[in-house]
Amino acid sequence: MAFKRSIEDYLNRWKLSTARKPLIIRGARQVGKTTLIRDFAKTYAHAIVLNLEKPADRRYFDDFDDVQTIFEALFLAHNIPSSAVADTLLFIDEIQESPKAIQLLRYFYEEIPTLHVISAGSLLEFAMQKVHSFPVGRVEFLYLHPLNFQEYLEATGKQPLLKQLQQVPVKAFAHQTLMDAFHRYAIIGGMPEVIKTDVEKHSLSDLRIIYESVWGTYKNDVEKYTSNDTERKIIKHLMDTAPLYLDERVKFQGFGNSNYRSREVGEAFRTLDEAKIVRLIYPTTDLHPPLKADLKKAPRLQFLDTGLVNYSLGIQAEMLAMNDLNSAYKGAIIPHLVTQELISVQSISAHTPHFWVREKAQSNAEVDLLYAYGKFVIPIEIKSGSTGSLKSLHQFIEAADHPYAIRMYAGAFKVEKAITPNKKPYLLMNLPYYAGTALPQYVEWFIGQTLDTNISD
Repeated sequence: MAFKRSIEDYLNRWKLSTARKPLIIRGARQVGKTTLIRDFAKTYAHAIVLNLEKPADRRYFDDFDDVQTIFEALFLAHNIPSSAVADTLLFIDEIQESPKAIQLLRYFYEEIPTLHVISAGSLLEFAMQKVHSFPVGRVEFLYLHPLNFQEYLEATGKQPLLKQLQQVPVKAFAHQTLMDAFHRYAIIGGMPEVIKTDVEKHSLSDLRIIYESVWGTYKNDVEKYTSNDTERKIIKHLMDTAPLYLDERVKFQGFGNSNYRSREVGEAFRTLDEAKIVRLIYPTTDLHPPLKADLKKAPRLQFLDTGLVNYSLGIQAEMLAMNDLNSAYKGAIIPHLVTQELISVQSISAHTPHFWVREKAQSNAEVDLLYAYGKFVIPIEIKSGSTGSLKSLHQFIEAADHPYAIRMYAGAFKVEKAITPNKKPYLLMNLPYYAGTALPQYVEWFIGQTLDTNISD
């Protein structure tokens, strides 16, 4: 079962571009990179698919030093005439197995620009460290993540519901059906094999073996991330204990009731961050773009996939019975998933969102997420409480030079006029949880509203 991914739009534009460069698809293992490109290869008259984990495929780069010879050998072996180069895709999978192949990508661009070249791999950040001359400016990057909610609706055959989700603002009659679908997605997550099995079996018990396999694969990959036995032990410890700290900002010193030092834990977390398995989300104190991470402050943890976190915490059965998932695992699951949704729409960069903090002796404030739009930084709180409980958001609004704020919650879409405790009026857009992937469109719509707009008070 091949799922339609939103990144396909980028691939189609890349294929038609006259300024096309070799493309590297980046992302963690098992998010669907190989399936995506193998499916995309069907749009070409000819496709050459290499897997560099196989010695027979890797030998093209081991045995030859120039791309012209590699090109001739590949076309000869696959019985493709050289005249068909412009309608041929060369897909180099698991390219991290050959730093030399990564280095040679620039010469495909310079010497055979009509050949369409895509590579993919996991742990690329580590392989790139071994490349003597990385082809900066001669390659393009795309990032693939687990399926987001829009892709999930497409994958589960709910295209009419997807069309309703893409209406901005969403119609009231579609709200409950969207919430029901999002509830299941929030529990199982977006790993392709998990979704495929859930479509076929629709039973959480049938997903256990897949979660174990995926998380086990990441743990077994640890040795590829590390250079010594101590770091290996620390990373395994982090992967075993980190989900337990989803609801708080973390301190590296002694993390997970260990004796590990801050420097050791920090280096191990940064290794997992580079592998895209556990990201470090740092706060900012900025009120205007560009937002700068404050690396001196404690970060939050962001995992590759919320479904994997739910499974590792053992809370999926409990979540099935919840009406409002905002209460799941101390209120941490939905903010984590909304952050995952925002990351998923960043296909051309590895950007991660920020959250906002103000730390003073008498008054600390923390806003769940920030969204930069033009000259504005929009605060986003994720909770089910009333507008009167938005203490940190109010502090942000009172310090900001605009009147826009967002609350994501279990209720229906609405925009209301509100006022802070210090009597500053502002507009609060209440968004259902499921609108995370549509947030860019909602913000664009929202900024068009003013305090004079005829909306509910």
